[in-house]
Amino acid sequence: MTWTTTDDLDAFLAAAGGFLRGRPAEHTVLLTVAASLAAAGSGRYGERPPRYGWWRPDPGAGPEPGAGGDGEGSVGGAFLCTPPYPLVLSPLPDEAAEELVRVLAEPGAAHGPLPPVTGVNTGRRTAETFAAAWERLTGAGAEVEQTQRLYRLGALTPPEPAPPGRARTATAADRALLLTWYEGFARDTGALKGDVSRAVDDRLSHGGITLWEVDGAPVSSAAVSRTEAGMIRVALVYTPPELRGRGYAGAATAAVSRAARDAGAEEVLLFTDLANPTSNALYQRLGYRPVEDHLQLSFTAPGTTAPVE
Repeated sequence: MTWTTTDDLDAFLAAAGGFLRGRPAEHTVLLTVAASLAAAGSGRYGERPPRYGWWRPDPGAGPEPGAGGDGEGSVGGAFLCTPPYPLVLSPLPDEAAEELVRVLAEPGAAHGPLPPVTGVNTGRRTAETFAAAWERLTGAGAEVEQTQRLYRLGALTPPEPAPPGRARTATAADRALLLTWYEGFARDTGALKGDVSRAVDDRLSHGGITLWEVDGAPVSSAAVSRTEAGMIRVALVYTPPELRGRGYAGAATAAVSRAARDAGAEEVLLFTDLANPTSNALYQRLGYRPVEDHLQLSFTAPGTTAPVE
């Protein structure tokens, strides 16, 4: 078994794209981040270049990329890292997670310069396995930044009673407002790092932001990823503090969810912070059903180990 790493997004997708698209819900973050990087360029998430990797249980199984096939048949795991964000992992067998720790903690000539690993974002089991191996090798512990739940849309149930207003797609004319709102989202959640204009401009470029407006004034927003492998993910749902509690976020989320379904998306997904009971209850009322839990962990300096919960 072996990991291959690269800074070439095309090479990553040629090798691991089929593996990722085969289980789009499991790999939703990897797929949507890669799609944004392909569309917006390597600077989409920060100044430092991204890094990618894929794992083969048997190095001799399947053709290598560019050798008469894309090599995806034998890929069993993948990662990407877009500094300053944490490492994003597919679900991994324990041996693959432990081998990746060795690659990232002790990079050699075979892997070249790799970004610093400040944390990890993946399903609970893989996150805990990776963190335990990271601590054994480096002495650094892990702290839980956030526990998220992935939901899949079942039968959409719009909010009743419906709040006043209507949905519309955001345009470049809304950019200044969206910058202010995304800065508020970043403060509230910590989910956006650095320059929020990257997120705004990328979403606007594919019509990926919906506004809920009342009497012509925007009061809430919800965004969606690009569609990948029949999957789309709702994200960045935001209502300014002074307008909360009126049902606008639910209406915006229902509107983008319906639009995704109408556009042919087979799976409509979203993540919630499990520490926020309001949002979890809202999305379940709209028809979203739990799929799996994810952990976002940050790694501490050696000697300051914190337990993984």
